[in-house]
Amino acid sequence: MGDVTAKNLLAYCGSAKDVFKQKKGLLTKIPGVGGVIANNLCNGKTVLQRAEEELKFIEQYKIKPLFFTDENYPKRLKNCSDGPIMLYYKGNANLNCEKIVAVVGSRKPSEYGKQITEEFVKELKDSGILIVSGLAYGVDILSHKVALDIGLNTVGVLGHGLDRIYPHAHERIAKKMIDQGGLLTDFISQTNPDAVNFPKRNRIVAGMCDALVIVESKQKGGSLITATIANSYNKDVFAFPGRAGDALAEGCNGLIKQNKAGLIENAADLLHALQWENITNKNNKQIQVPLMLNINEEEKRILDAFSSKKELHIDEVCYLCGLTISKVAATLLQLEFNGIIKSKPGKMYLCNV
Repeated sequence: MGDVTAKNLLAYCGSAKDVFKQKKGLLTKIPGVGGVIANNLCNGKTVLQRAEEELKFIEQYKIKPLFFTDENYPKRLKNCSDGPIMLYYKGNANLNCEKIVAVVGSRKPSEYGKQITEEFVKELKDSGILIVSGLAYGVDILSHKVALDIGLNTVGVLGHGLDRIYPHAHERIAKKMIDQGGLLTDFISQTNPDAVNFPKRNRIVAGMCDALVIVESKQKGGSLITATIANSYNKDVFAFPGRAGDALAEGCNGLIKQNKAGLIENAADLLHALQWENITNKNNKQIQVPLMLNINEEEKRILDAFSSKKELHIDEVCYLCGLTISKVAATLLQLEFNGIIKSKPGKMYLCNV
C-alpha cells in the first residue's frame, strides 16, 4: 500500500499493532483501503514473516529504521503528505540538521555542468550544510564526491534496498558516505533498482531539503520531476541558467522562465536568497506575547514555536507546532498582518514580539 493509505490506517486504528486486529468490514471503510488490502491485513502471516526477515537484516547490518513518528525521522518529510511511513538509514549525519541542500542534475552533464557542480559545492565548504542527492551518474555523484573531499556531510537517497548499491560503480563513494553522511531509502532489502522506484526516491530528495538546486537538465530530464515535487512541497528551488539553444540548459532555463526556480550563478547567490549568511542559534529567550493581543489557539501554538529561536523556516514551524503547512502558512500571514511576524526570503519568518 502507499504511504498515504498507511498513515490513514494508523490514524483510524491508533497503532500498527491495532491495524492487524481490525475486522475486514471496518478496514474497508478507511479511505484508500479496498478489499485486497483488507484481506492481506486480516491474513497477515506472510506479511509479518517478511517483516521478521527484514528485522534480521536491519540488525545484522546495523541499519537504523525510522518510523514516521520517531524523533529522529526527518522532520521536513513529516510535512509532506506522501512522505515515507518508514525509512532505512545507514550513516552518521543528522537528518534534522539546520541546513539541507539537495543538488541534482543531468546524468550526462557537460564539462561546464561538471565545473559548475564542483565550484558550487566547494563554495559551501564552511557552511555546515548537509548535501543530499540521489547517488546517480553525473551531477548527483559529483556533488557527493566533492562534499566528501571538502569535509561536508552528504546523504545519498536510494531507489532500492540497502543490500546493494546502484550503480555498482559508485560503491566505493557510497561506503565513504556512510562515515561522512549516510545512505537513506524507503525500500526494504531485496528491492531491485527498477525505473518506477526513482520518482519515489526523488520525492524524498525534494522533501528532506530546504532548497533544491538543479545544475543541468534536458527539457524532460528526471531533475524536473524532482523540481515539480519540490514546488508542490513549497520548497525553494534554484537553477543555474545555461546557453540558449543548449539541450542541457532547456530544463533549467524553462524552470526559471516559468518562475518555478530562482536563478543562481554561485553558492553566494543561494546563501543570500535563503538568508543563510549569518544564521545563529544563540537566541534562547522565551517569547512574551503582549497581553492585549487577541490571539486564537493556533496563533498561540505558532508563537510558542518561536520561543527558542526568533527566526524559523516554515518547515520548522510546522514541526514544532504540529500543524499542516497550509494552516501554518495562513496563520503566519494573519500574524504578519497584525505586525507580529515578518516574512523573509527563503520561507523564513521572524517573530517581532
